[in-house]
Parts: sequence; C-alpha cells; structure tokens
Amino acid sequence: MSIPTISLVVPTYNERENLPLLLDKIFAALHKYNISGEVVVVDDNSPDGTADLAEELGKTYPVRVVRREGKLGLSSAVIAGWNAALGELVGVIDADLSHDPNILPDMVYSITHGGADVALGSRYIPGGGVSNWPWYRRITSLVAVLMGRLIAPVNDVTSGYMVFRREIIRDVELDPIGFKINLEVLIKAHYKTVTEVPFIFVDRYAGKSKFNGGEIKAYLIHLSRLFAYWIRVRPQRQRIKYTKCPLPAEQDS
Repeated sequence: MSIPTISLVVPTYNERENLPLLLDKIFAALHKYNISGEVVVVDDNSPDGTADLAEELGKTYPVRVVRREGKLGLSSAVIAGWNAALGELVGVIDADLSHDPNILPDMVYSITHGGADVALGSRYIPGGGVSNWPWYRRITSLVAVLMGRLIAPVNDVTSGYMVFRREIIRDVELDPIGFKINLEVLIKAHYKTVTEVPFIFVDRYAGKSKFNGGEIKAYLIHLSRLFAYWIRVRPQRQRIKYTKCPLPAEQDS
C-alpha cells in the first residue's frame, strides 16, 4: 500500500448526514491537484450509524474507520486518528462542513513546497471570515482568539482546521482539554514555521452544534495550562506567507 501524502482525521459523533458530502469535497479538492490522501474517520459510537456509513463509503474513497466505545471527546478522537494515520502529513477537519476542503491543496503545498511545518485554515486573516454567526458567537470567538494570540504564533488560534508534518508531534505529550487540539499542537509541537490559509467558516450543514458554555470553560482552563507551559519553554516560531498550490499542468510547465 502506497503512503498517502496526507492523512486527514475527521472526528465524528452523529454526522451521518454530513459525511458523504464532506468526503466528496475533500477528495475532489485533492484529486484536482494530484495530491494523494486518506481520511481517517474516528467515531465515538454514534447512534445514527455514522461509523457504518463511513465503512460503506470506504468502498468508494480511501477511508479508514476507527471505532471507539463511547463519546470520549473530540480531542482524544483526533489524537487516536493521528496515531492510526499513514500519511507523511497529518491534519484534522470538522465533519460538519464548516471548514472549506478547497483550501487543502494550498495547506499541503505550503508544507511540501513552501517551507512551512504547520498550515492552519484561518478565519482571521485577509480573505478569511465567518458566515451566518450571531453577534454573541462572533464576540466569543474574537475574545478567545485575542487571548490565545498572546502565546500562539498565528491569528486564528481556535480554528480547529490544520495540517502539519507528523514528526513535529513525535514524543510530544498532547493533553488537551475540550475541543482545541490545534491550540495544544501550536504551543507544544516541535516546529519552526507556520502559515495561515484563509477560508470562510460557515455554520454546520446538518446536525446540532456542539458549541456551549462547557466548551468555553474548558478553553479557559486549557489556555491557562498552556500559558504556564509557554512561560517555561518560550518556543521560537516564525509565521510565513502561505504558498498557493499550482494546477498539475502549471507544475509541469
């Protein structure tokens, strides 16, 4: 079995309605630019049959399924997916279609050819943004981002959409609280360069949002722990401009 360029983890809980369209969009974006990839669906025993559907879709797409016995949390699901991944690069994308798969080629190319170790999908750089959010959600997000910027080398610290070289988390103890596994990687991983690729965040296509007060509390606890880690280590990172992926015909010319 050939090693894919990228293994993209999709953590799921009751995402049966979204999964077929998401996979179609992911592989359409990768195939357009001749990028090999796999999706690792990590399902927390969804009662709607998400895992069964994912295995059925694996007959059409390069998809593997990791089944877990209960609802054990998004961050631990992502870590389980990375541990199972085969790709040279690993990443994570939400199952609810809020993250735009069309920027995946730029994220991958920025690492393979642009000098970045980490590529982050970003709402808070020129070209990025959010769509159809109520005012209180926008304010909550901006406050969380501004707090995280004090220690993270990016504008959108709570994005949740990222790709990176798998070796940067080798021997790194990832111990996130709540949903923000990307913040844990941004602070603790062994990397030197990071880039942000703009995208428009949209509310989920189907299903119920998992955003709630508990997530806000978990973020604050998590951020306080990472502050303490950052003060001890003071890692030096450089943010660089992302590199747009050319079409295959342009790469050959």
